Amino acid sequence: MIEVKRKDRESPESLIRRFSRKIQQSGVLMRARRMRFRADEKSKREMREGAMYKVKVRKVVNKLKKMGKFDDQTFRNVKKKLIK
Repeated sequence: MIEVKRKDRESPESLIRRFSRKIQQSGVLMRARRMRFRADEKSKREMREGAMYKVKVRKVVNKLKKMGKFDDQTFRNVKKKLIK
């Protein structure tokens, strides 16, 4: 934890400047920014289920493309059916 104490006759602006400099030097800000959008790792089961879902969707899409019935609206309907 970073702590900055006010010196005698120090203006609030210089105190804030010293605090900002200490934060920059410590790397706390960089760590926080790196972790901000970090996603949790998926478990083995979740990864397997995701892969199986993609395989199902790919099979249906390929089948529809071969029949000439594939468009964006059809794709949305297929995804809704597979999710249920």
